[in-house]
Amino acid sequence: MQESFFFQAMVYLAAAVIMVPIAKKVGLGSVLGYLLAGVLIGPAGLEFIGHEGTDIMHFAEFGVVMMLFVIGLELEPSRLWRLRKSILGMGGFQIGVTSVVVAGGALLVGISWQQALVLGMIIAMSSTAIVLQSLNEKGLMQSAAGQGSFAVLLFQDIAVIPMLALFPLLATAPAVAQQTGGHSTGSLIDSLPTWLQPLVLLGSVALIIITGRYLTPPLFRIVAKTGMRELFTATALLLVVGIAVLMTTVGLSPALGTFLAGVVLANSEYRHELESDIDPFKGLLLGLFFIAVGASIDFQLIMANPLLIFGLVVALMLCKLVVLLSLGRWFGLSTEQNLIFSFGLCQVGEFAFVLFSFTAQEGILPTAITDIMTAVVAITMAFTPLFMLLNEKLLLSKLGVKKEDERESDVAAEENPVIIAGYGHFGNTIGRFLQANNVGTTVLDVDSDNVTWLRRMGFKVYYGDASRHDLLDIAGAAKAKIIVIAISDAEKRLELIETVKKHFPNLHILVRSTNRYDAYDLMNAGMLHIYRETLDTSLRVGVDALTLLGHRSHEATRAAKTFFVHDERTLKRLSAIRNEDDYVTAARETMDELERLIQADRNSPSLTIEEGWDDTSLVLEAKGKA
Repeated sequence: MQESFFFQAMVYLAAAVIMVPIAKKVGLGSVLGYLLAGVLIGPAGLEFIGHEGTDIMHFAEFGVVMMLFVIGLELEPSRLWRLRKSILGMGGFQIGVTSVVVAGGALLVGISWQQALVLGMIIAMSSTAIVLQSLNEKGLMQSAAGQGSFAVLLFQDIAVIPMLALFPLLATAPAVAQQTGGHSTGSLIDSLPTWLQPLVLLGSVALIIITGRYLTPPLFRIVAKTGMRELFTATALLLVVGIAVLMTTVGLSPALGTFLAGVVLANSEYRHELESDIDPFKGLLLGLFFIAVGASIDFQLIMANPLLIFGLVVALMLCKLVVLLSLGRWFGLSTEQNLIFSFGLCQVGEFAFVLFSFTAQEGILPTAITDIMTAVVAITMAFTPLFMLLNEKLLLSKLGVKKEDERESDVAAEENPVIIAGYGHFGNTIGRFLQANNVGTTVLDVDSDNVTWLRRMGFKVYYGDASRHDLLDIAGAAKAKIIVIAISDAEKRLELIETVKKHFPNLHILVRSTNRYDAYDLMNAGMLHIYRETLDTSLRVGVDALTLLGHRSHEATRAAKTFFVHDERTLKRLSAIRNEDDYVTAARETMDELERLIQADRNSPSLTIEEGWDDTSLVLEAKGKA
């Protein structure tokens, strides 16, 4: 048994390590890489694993539970309240309209209305795991499409509860004994009186809120004082597992319960520690889940009914795509965001495996239908990353900027001398400094929550994507003198630089750099004014450290200025080196040169204290040596 367990673990890990980097390298994304790994090692491939992959998938679904807990940690209650219209509106309409359309199609082919309604509700579900993982990888969770997708997926998780209660009422055959080792759909409250069951459900939710709000902070405080990282990790896992057990016991969705717990803990001082402890387990279990989905695809059944199954896959995904596109347009999503939203959610989700198993046990759907639909669900999930990739490469590249809806931005015409793109911690400091010196600025930021908050604080900030030349034109780029690019996304910075160079060559570009290697890319893009956000602060720390060690303050400050000028000068030389060995050699030479410079400057007998504070001569000296 041990040998079998270790062999299975080795197979799963090896498949992931081999296939995921390959998939990422060719631009397919990690999700599709995991799915392909499952197909490769499954019954249809190398047969390293058999049909027990379905049971492993049920276990690995716990990764979805952990993912929703982490998402909850990142979503403060106030922000969740702001999303209430999207959750109830987009989520409710998506399930309602999709269920009706699919049920109507099922009725046309002769399925009874009870079974058609059940099929419609199950098909309406989308894959939380695949969609959120893919959006996170692409950095789209904070976009309008990401927020809309999250709202719909959250409502779907909530909708599972009434579905499980409604389905037995639609049964057309007697229930069969539960034989599956995966999910148990029954709960302990089934034996309770009908009037008491809702109270137990509400009590369970209240218990999670009370525990997260009042009981867990003291517990984490006690655990943190032990200084044992592994004990904190164990406590975090205990919290998630305990909530999942409670939710399963009372018949609720464990994913919904852990999400609620995460939201309650979003304002906790232990939020980031919890997230970092849970994240590795979440990632591994999600990867295992995707591999199990790939391995569970029944290719024998597909080969026996290829036209039927692939016809259903195409029909269902197109049906959901049309519904989602209409819904996104109705709720005001731009063309680009609507395509991301619709192509992302057009599959059938992992919870369909649970619901189909449940309907078979309860006599709601015959086994012939559930077997075929299970294969259809797995294929739609496997196709989703590919659909999203095709959307990105074929549609968004042609339609994204050209047909962006003007309502997405609220930029007003301005004629200020400075435009600031990105108003996070970096841009905010620059903006406040310029404002204090009576310099007019026009600020653009793509984070709608940040814009709302800054406006409440009294800042004149506009929502809009600064990489769009039409918005820059409205913002007064043609008459401005300077644009400060303070966006946190490195790729977006380069995109904005190209836009400014092409359409507004009159602007002086001052650009933020995350680190040294990012600065190399910006230099190669032709930038002259690059500001590394960690450099000045790091040197300030170094100056304070030298002072505390007994060095004279003016000497420490002078040494920092020497370091800064030398580093800026050598940065240009190192940015042109591509060979790794040559780079290491050159970097070592610059470090030795810097040490000699600082030592020589410190030992200069002619340098007075007053001259030590002045960096003008230092800059001239450096330029002369260059």
